[in-house]
Amino acid sequence: MTRNGKKIRVGVDIGGTFTDVAMEAGSTLHSTKVLTDYSYPEAAIVKGISLVAAEAGVALSEIDLIIHGTTLATNALIERRGAKTALITTRGFRDVIEMRTESRFEQYDLDIVLPPPLVPRKDRFVLDERIGADGGILKPLDPAELELLCAEIVEAGYESVAVGLIHSYVNPQHERQVRDCLARLAPDLAVSISSEVSPQMREFQRFNTVCANAFVKPLMASYLNRLVARLKEEGTDCPVFMIHSGGGIISVESAIEFPVRLLESGPAGGAIFAASIAQSHGAEQVVSYDMGGTTAKICLIDRYVPKTAREFEVARTWRFKKGSGMPISIPVIEMVEIGAGGGSIASVDGLRQLRVGPQSAGSEPGPACYGRGGARPTVTDADLLLGRLDPQGFAGGTMTLDSAAATAAVTTHLAEPLALDETSAAYGLAEMVDENMSNAARMHAVESGKDLAEHMMIAFGGAAPLHAARLCEKLGIGALLIPPGAGVGSAIGFLRAPFGFESVRSAYTRLDAFDAAQVNGILTELREEATAFVRQGAGEGPLRIECTAFMRYVGQGWEVPVEIEIRDYRTGDGDALRALFDEAYARLFGRVIDGLGVEIVSWSLRAASEVPPPATSPRQRPERAAVSTGSRRMFDAQSGRFETASVVERAALRPGDFVAGPAVITERETTTVVTASRIAIQQADGCLLLQAKS
Repeated sequence: MTRNGKKIRVGVDIGGTFTDVAMEAGSTLHSTKVLTDYSYPEAAIVKGISLVAAEAGVALSEIDLIIHGTTLATNALIERRGAKTALITTRGFRDVIEMRTESRFEQYDLDIVLPPPLVPRKDRFVLDERIGADGGILKPLDPAELELLCAEIVEAGYESVAVGLIHSYVNPQHERQVRDCLARLAPDLAVSISSEVSPQMREFQRFNTVCANAFVKPLMASYLNRLVARLKEEGTDCPVFMIHSGGGIISVESAIEFPVRLLESGPAGGAIFAASIAQSHGAEQVVSYDMGGTTAKICLIDRYVPKTAREFEVARTWRFKKGSGMPISIPVIEMVEIGAGGGSIASVDGLRQLRVGPQSAGSEPGPACYGRGGARPTVTDADLLLGRLDPQGFAGGTMTLDSAAATAAVTTHLAEPLALDETSAAYGLAEMVDENMSNAARMHAVESGKDLAEHMMIAFGGAAPLHAARLCEKLGIGALLIPPGAGVGSAIGFLRAPFGFESVRSAYTRLDAFDAAQVNGILTELREEATAFVRQGAGEGPLRIECTAFMRYVGQGWEVPVEIEIRDYRTGDGDALRALFDEAYARLFGRVIDGLGVEIVSWSLRAASEVPPPATSPRQRPERAAVSTGSRRMFDAQSGRFETASVVERAALRPGDFVAGPAVITERETTTVVTASRIAIQQADGCLLLQAKS
C-alpha cells in the first residue's frame, strides 16, 4: 500500500529501556515509545506498531516494510546469556581466546583480572591440521579424526559450534569440511565458521568474533523467527529487514546466519539519522549524541559520513576501558559508548565519591520515579527533581512520574551518605553524568584528531535533549540541533538507511611485487558477495560501490585505510596505489617514510543501494517569541540555583519562533532543556536550533 505515492514503512529499535517505533505513512511521520519487554521483546514491537498504525489510520496489513534494530545480541554477550557453545580450532591454538593479545589494558595494576573467554577451556576442541599463511595445506585434515570429534560434540549436546582454524581466511577448505561433517551428523546444529563470519587476519579477534556469532546465533534465530511469525499472526505479512552495525539493511535470513553483525544495529541507525540531518543543514563537521535509557553514544560525522571501523569492543569489564572487552572484528560505525542513560544508577563509592553507571535500572523495574519497584537513584530521578521533567506529562502523559519515590531514592542513597540536601545530590548526579559524557566525547575527538569546538552537535534519543545544551556548554560547541522525532531518532534512522553490506577479507599483497590477477580476483569475490546480500532487499536497482585497501609499511603492526578505485588492475598499478597510500599516510601523520616497502593486508568493499539526498534546509533566524503555555522552576547548572523556566509545546512552534532560556520545550517522546545561556529557534524542517545568546 502507499500514501501519497510512498510506501508505508516502519522502523523499530529495541533499547535497554524503551522500544521505539517510527512509521512513515506518505509524508507524515508517526512515532511512539513503549517499555521494552525483556521476556518477550516481540510483544513490545507489536504493541508499538499497533499504536502508531492506529494513530496514522493504517491497518497492519497495509504496512509495506519493517526495518528492525535491536540490542538483544549485545545484551546476551554482556550478560553471558547465550547458547552452550563449542569451539573447534587448530591444535596448539586452543587457548588463543584466553591468552588474548597479552597486552594489559591497565599497565600498572598488579592484580589485573582479564575478562573470561566466551567459551570455557573445557568446551574448546582441537584438530591436528594446518594451513599456511599463503593458503597452502601444510597438514591435511584427517577425516577419521574429524568424524570422531564431531560425533563427540554432537553427543555432548552443544547448541552451537564455532569453527576457527589458523589462516582459514586465506583458504577456508578445512573449515568447510568441519561444517559439512557437523551438518551431516546433526542437521539442526548451529555452526559458524570464521572464514565467513570474519575472514580477516589476527586469530584472537577472528576466533572471538566467530565465538560471539555462535554464542548468540540460536537465541537470535529463535527471536527473529518468533517476531516474523507474531507479525504475521497480527496481520502484518510484509518483509522484515534488519539494520546491521555498518549502517546498512540486510534480510532476516542473513541476520540469523550472522547475528554478530547486529551488535551495534541500534546506534548505527542513530548515526545514519544524524548524518541525514547534517546533510540537510549543510553541517560538514558534526558530533551526534544519542542518549537513551541505558547508554549514551557519541559518533563523529565528517562530510555527512559517520566514522567507521573494522573492529570494536563489547562488554568491557573494567571501567569501560579500551582493551577490557571482547573484540569483534566486523565493519561497524565507530562511536564511543558509555553507561550513561536515563536509567543509569548512581551510587556513592568507598571514597565517598558519587558514581553514575554503568548499571542501569532498564525498564524492569526502571527508575524509582516510574513507580515499578525501582529503589535506586537514576539520572531520570535527578532530572525530575531538578525540574527538567513534568511528572504529569512524561511520555505524552501516558506515564505519571512519582516525585516522592525519586526524592526518597536520591535522599537515601546519595544525599544522606554525602551529607547534602536532595537538590545538591540531584544536581551532582546530573553534573556527573554530563561530565562523563563530555570526557568521553573529548577523548573520542582527540583520538580522531578533531576539535569539537568546530562541530555542530545533533542530539536525539529520549534523554539526550534534556542534557545536550549543558553538554555543549562543557564542550564549547556553539550550535546544537534537536531534530523532529528526536526521541525515536534511531528508529527514524532505519528508514533513512540504504540496503547495504560490507565484505571484508585479509589477502596479503606487496606493492613492489604487485599481483594484478590476485587483486582483481579478490575484488571480484568481494563485489559478488556484497552485491548478493544487497540484492536480497534492493532488487536490481543501481548500487553504490566503494572499496578500501588497508595498507601499511612493511613491518608495521597496524594499517591505514586507503580508498581505491574499482577497476581492472594491471601489473604496473602498484605505483599508483603507492601514491594513494603516501597521500593518506601524510594526511594522518604529516609526512611519509622514505625507503620502506608498502603492503596491502586487508580489503573492504561496500555495496549499497542509492538513497535520495534529503532536502536542504537553510538556517532560520529568530523572528518572533514563542507563546508559552506556562512556567516551572528548573535548576540552572551555571548559576547553581532554581530559575523560572518557560514551558513551550514543540508542536505549536512555527518556523522563526524562538524560545530564550531558561526554558523547556515539551513533546511526547522527549523534552528539550534550553539552558539560560541558549536560545532555541524553530527551523523550517522542524529542527530546533539551540545557539548561544548574542
